[in-house]
Amino acid sequence: MAEKRDYYEVLGVAKTASADEIKLAYRKAAMKWHPDRWVDGTDQEKKTAEENFKEASEAYSVLSDPQKKSRYDQFGFAGMDGQPGPDFSGGFGNLNDILNDLFGGGFSFGGFGGFGGSSARGGAQQRVYKGRDIRTRVRLTLDEISKGVEKEITIERNRQCPDCGGKGARNAADIKTCPNCNGQGQVQQVVNSLFGRTITYTTCPQCGGEGKVISNPCHTCNGTGLVRKRETIKVKIPAGVENGMQLTIRGEGHAAPHNGTNGDLLVLIEEIGDSNLKRDGKNLFYSTTISVTDAILGCEITVPCLDGSYKVKIDPGTQSGSVVKLRGKGLPAVQGYGSGTGDLFVKILVWIPKKLSRSEKEALENMRGSKSFTPDPSREDKAVFDKIKDIF
Repeated sequence: MAEKRDYYEVLGVAKTASADEIKLAYRKAAMKWHPDRWVDGTDQEKKTAEENFKEASEAYSVLSDPQKKSRYDQFGFAGMDGQPGPDFSGGFGNLNDILNDLFGGGFSFGGFGGFGGSSARGGAQQRVYKGRDIRTRVRLTLDEISKGVEKEITIERNRQCPDCGGKGARNAADIKTCPNCNGQGQVQQVVNSLFGRTITYTTCPQCGGEGKVISNPCHTCNGTGLVRKRETIKVKIPAGVENGMQLTIRGEGHAAPHNGTNGDLLVLIEEIGDSNLKRDGKNLFYSTTISVTDAILGCEITVPCLDGSYKVKIDPGTQSGSVVKLRGKGLPAVQGYGSGTGDLFVKILVWIPKKLSRSEKEALENMRGSKSFTPDPSREDKAVFDKIKDIF
């Protein structure tokens, strides 16, 4: 399966885009890729249009919803787990209906000109530059996860050149209109054939589509507008995060050329295993072993918790495999994934000795026939057996 593209990249908008800008971007994508427009296309064109329309619709369903957008901005695709996307089981819907839903009516599929064709080039297209994302990993203990923590992360990233301000040249006079494309960023190619004249546009090879050329590039960045820096930033990790979750720190990735939009810093959470406590979501689990005499007579055990050790009373007659729940001693729910705090479950195992002295054996033989030592789930112990059966 192909890796998902960033939703902002799919719609071609900045991460600071307003709701109206996101809506307009989706309208543009829907008009271009809706399958209704490609009914006369080849099978490959139809397949491509369908995939692109689904991708744009999924991106819009997230970015147009304030809650989903907030989760995505903080956690990336990890924040979308379990969130239903657009349902296309009944088809893709009518394009007119989609546009009317977006803008309140007055739109007609047949009323938009220029579908599939190239508009006249009145000037170089405004190009939005985006810096590359940076991926890094942070290792956290259960204690850090339970409280939330601020970590210092050192990364190498591109930053705007301090000498030219990201322009690529120190003097504005050194940035000139490309003579090859006259600032259009594209060059026209005309091909005459038996079927008539065909006009196509390609990226200008001299300016790379910029429409500008630098005659005297900055010596610090060699005209790129970017320099490499090693920097340390502080990242706040919210309480309750889980192993494999990815946090998205907007704008902390590589800087973009020509003062574009910075990429993001993607922080992958790696949980350090605890020697005593095991985790499942918000809940924690701990196993301990007691002697058979302590199980019969009752005792007190010490249970390690994230906020210290706790004394727990074990009732007389506790069965091996019994579970004691310490309410609220688990982990908090990560922001946006629920509420409340989990529990700590303590599983009690009873150790049965393999070797006994003669006197110990004789004492146990005398008790073998006792009614107290005969298993009988119908007695008051039945609730204990039922509880064990339900849990395991």
